[in-house]
Amino acid sequence: MQQFLTQTGSNSSAATSPPASPQPRLRQQQAPRKERDPQNKEKEAPPAAMADEHQDLTRAFAGLGGLGVDETALVSALGRWRRQPEKRAQFRRGFLGFFSASAGAVAGIERCEDEYLLHLKAEFARFKDAAVLWAMHPWERDARWAHHVLHKAHPPQVLVEVACTRAADDLLGARRAYQALYHRSLEEDVAYRVRDANASLLVGLVSAYRYEGACVSEDLATEEAKALAAAVRSAPAAATKLVQNEQVVRVLATRSKPQLRATFRVYMELHGKPLEEDLAAEPCLREAVKCLDSPPKYFSEVISRAFSDDADRQAKAALTRVLVSRADTDMEDIKDAYARQYGAKLADAVAKNTHGHYKDALLAIIGK
Repeated sequence: MQQFLTQTGSNSSAATSPPASPQPRLRQQQAPRKERDPQNKEKEAPPAAMADEHQDLTRAFAGLGGLGVDETALVSALGRWRRQPEKRAQFRRGFLGFFSASAGAVAGIERCEDEYLLHLKAEFARFKDAAVLWAMHPWERDARWAHHVLHKAHPPQVLVEVACTRAADDLLGARRAYQALYHRSLEEDVAYRVRDANASLLVGLVSAYRYEGACVSEDLATEEAKALAAAVRSAPAAATKLVQNEQVVRVLATRSKPQLRATFRVYMELHGKPLEEDLAAEPCLREAVKCLDSPPKYFSEVISRAFSDDADRQAKAALTRVLVSRADTDMEDIKDAYARQYGAKLADAVAKNTHGHYKDALLAIIGK
């Protein structure tokens, strides 16, 4: 499903081919060590129950390399650690055969070992990589997704999602992870590898560090809604596509999300239809507007497409990507949006359209 797990960066120091008898470097999960805070006060170790959870999950992952995966333990951990990313961070720090704190220190993450990733796909086939992606640091996960899209010449949907639906600090973290993993900046690779009309918009989006406060200017929203409308009207006669319009790119790549939502609302009031409807001919621009306007609604539509009879491989892979990446942020909002748009519970749709341990894993991630 998520084929990027079997790929390593061209500049990565990790081996590019698996050893003849892959045996990942594992260390038995030890009792958590005491750490000191900035005031040199000792922090209490996690309770025994949490240590047992870590051991259960470590044993599940330690089956990689031909010993078999404890799938029941994995599904159980997915449910017990739902919306608790701090537990997964402690797991990564304690599982040195899979994650390397030193290798990811530059980015501030516990990085997956590239050599180990080469062996994951077969072992986790029945989970379609959901468990591995769930355990991975979110910044590294986004960086690997972006790298895969750029180097496999896939449509830029994932880049738009990462750039437009992540918090400012998380997008910055993904950019730092990208540099640590691939020794180039994300902006550099987007500028070099995207050769179509979407390049300027995508560079602007991935480079953004947006204001996240609640302040909104209604006057500015009106001014920029009119500017967007003027750009839409002039697009048919223009020599370039709307996505190359400097005014459009500037507004979408720099304004805060609350400010943009105010602008989109004014556009709707002035023209009687949402901006996204006027962007049907330019899918990258349309997806950016939808992601910036309402991520839950956008992601519910992505999930629905994954369930359609004519869904291609990438559309189906998006189901894992969306559910794993949004599990700790706005999953409840996505569930509400899905119910409003499609008249069904998301959990019921997942149960109907998936099977086996993959179904169990997804249901544990989203919560019934």
